[in-house]
Amino acid sequence: MADLEHFDPNGPANPNNNIFGLPFTEEEAKVVILPVPWEVTVSSGDGTSRSSEQVMKASLQVDLFDLYFPNGWKEGFFMRELNRKVLLKSDYLRKEAELYIDYMTKGNDVEQNKFISKSLREINEGGEYLNNWVYEQTKELLDAGKLVGLLGGDHSTPLGYIKALAEKRGEFGILHIDAHCDLRKAYEAFTYSHASIMYNVLEEVPDVKCIIQVGIRDLCEEEWIRAQESDRVVVYLDQQIKERQFGGEHWKAIADEIISHLPDKVYISFDVDGLDPKLCPSTGTPVPGGFEMEQVLYLFNKMAEKGKQVIGFDLVEIGNGEGCIDSVVGARLLWRLCNLLVKSNGNKNE
Repeated sequence: MADLEHFDPNGPANPNNNIFGLPFTEEEAKVVILPVPWEVTVSSGDGTSRSSEQVMKASLQVDLFDLYFPNGWKEGFFMRELNRKVLLKSDYLRKEAELYIDYMTKGNDVEQNKFISKSLREINEGGEYLNNWVYEQTKELLDAGKLVGLLGGDHSTPLGYIKALAEKRGEFGILHIDAHCDLRKAYEAFTYSHASIMYNVLEEVPDVKCIIQVGIRDLCEEEWIRAQESDRVVVYLDQQIKERQFGGEHWKAIADEIISHLPDKVYISFDVDGLDPKLCPSTGTPVPGGFEMEQVLYLFNKMAEKGKQVIGFDLVEIGNGEGCIDSVVGARLLWRLCNLLVKSNGNKNE
């Protein structure tokens, strides 16, 4: 194990150490974070493929003491290096996607243009490649007994992880924090679009018994119909949550109700655009409204108190920029999610 006798958790973080300045290797860490530098299908702002580097820098300013889970860090958190091959493939296909979207949205016939048709085919093949890569990486970690967090990248990135987790852990539910339902079928003809992640989960991962979507405030009719017709989806619209609060209902009661829909094992899928955009102004598709960070953390803490076991998480769509608030918020969310994961799976240092 790491030599913690000479490690000062109250001192300044050592930038030569890993995430949060912790002195653990991957072998020593209980929680391993997989950064996935991918944003091929983003339909608005970009930059999330490189956000893990800024989150790493911002993590060095996070105090290690957590009132809710004080000693969780002693179990060890480690983040793998960003995979440059995946990043370069994302960069190339992102340019192809921009050309395709520009051509398609002008009303042109894609099938009549061999170059554009080839781009679309390569983009969809790239999505399959990414899913397989994430599956193999996370399966390896799960087989090694690690708890895994995925750091995006756009919201298409966790599908392979969710598949690997279902194989390893059996049935579970997803608590989905987001401004969007992400239930579109092949949005813009991209099979594995960031706007289709939950549609693809429903189609490809039968062990996901339910998806509880919280904070939704931007959706199309297709998604609303799909959600209403599915017995595996429950939607908590941001407007409806606020109307209940305006009428005098406490967030505690609403949070308890949300948690009541979840099975014993829960995966958290957290798109930061579920937050108020003042906290994530550089995220790809910001939407007015949303949660304060403390509201979401309250929901997570209540879930832990009620005995729900968090078996994994993704944290995606964090904007990129030197010193931007997005990476500061992202690092703190990542910290709390890592602690929650340890807490849910038998923290020996409680």
